[in-house]
Amino acid sequence: MNGQEFYAQDASPRASWRLAVLMGANSRTYKFALGQTLFEFGRLGRDAVPLGEFAVTYSLGMARHLAQGPQAPQTVELSEQDFLAVATQEGAATLAAGHPTERLLTAAVRSMPAMVMQKFHNLRGSGVVPHTFYELEGTGRQRVVRLTPELMRLARSEQAASLAAELGARWSIVESSFAAGVGRSLVEDGVTHDLDTLKLTDKLRRRAVTGIVEATIGFQHGRCQICGDVLVLEDAIAVDHVFPFALMKRYGSVGAWHGPNLDTLWNLAPAHAACNGVKSDRLPTPAEIARLAARNETIMQSPHPLRRTLQLSLKSALRGRNVSSWREFLEAVQAAA
Repeated sequence: MNGQEFYAQDASPRASWRLAVLMGANSRTYKFALGQTLFEFGRLGRDAVPLGEFAVTYSLGMARHLAQGPQAPQTVELSEQDFLAVATQEGAATLAAGHPTERLLTAAVRSMPAMVMQKFHNLRGSGVVPHTFYELEGTGRQRVVRLTPELMRLARSEQAASLAAELGARWSIVESSFAAGVGRSLVEDGVTHDLDTLKLTDKLRRRAVTGIVEATIGFQHGRCQICGDVLVLEDAIAVDHVFPFALMKRYGSVGAWHGPNLDTLWNLAPAHAACNGVKSDRLPTPAEIARLAARNETIMQSPHPLRRTLQLSLKSALRGRNVSSWREFLEAVQAAA
């Protein structure tokens, strides 16, 4: 599923935001710091913010994350004047003071207009998202970041907390892939999960990366896998085994289960806890299979490592069979069940 197909399922500013955050290219994490800053001012009702003030929040966000992990691939060489290099050097002093150093703030104001603010709305390959969320007005020290009505509504909507959590989850996934480096790494091997804690886990270093719900819910438009209605983080949310895990146990008592491992990411999807309880161990309906196929195809359009995780499942989970799409894969699982 490409960006146009994803947007066609929900032609709204929410879908445009998710396209930018979840499916855009990630050579560095600047766009996550920008998105977080946009939401912070949007929640405050500030639709026009001087660039210098905007850069304070942006710089603090980058400094906090730099203290947790790298914000660019290890192969990227940074010049002394690069914003990320400056942020690395000034991070400790910034966090100690609670505000960016003068050098860091100057670097942010200088770099943001020509870098992240030009690219946030861009999709991988070509084109831009259907809705935009800010404009940069003025020149020099008089520049102002003007938030669009679409951003203001999103930042104060019922799903604002979910959208912010999705951004935070994506940020954690990307910085974890950068921390893993090259070779036999998170980028190559994807992620696994821990159902006891509902966390995605770095397969190489065995570290929790982020929550399963926060990492995947945006790819299904923030909707319940079972009923299709909107999920918000205040709801009681479960992680559903779309094809019930009980299938593997049921066949285990009378013979071998000939399908794939059902306890992996391709088969896990956020749902209302109440819907999940009613569903119990029944097989998924055609509508649920279609939703899961669409969700997995969308993840396949996102950068590593979630994409890699599903690529590996699609390639190897059905013994002796090569399938080209998630629809075909799920129909084969349904037949095995």
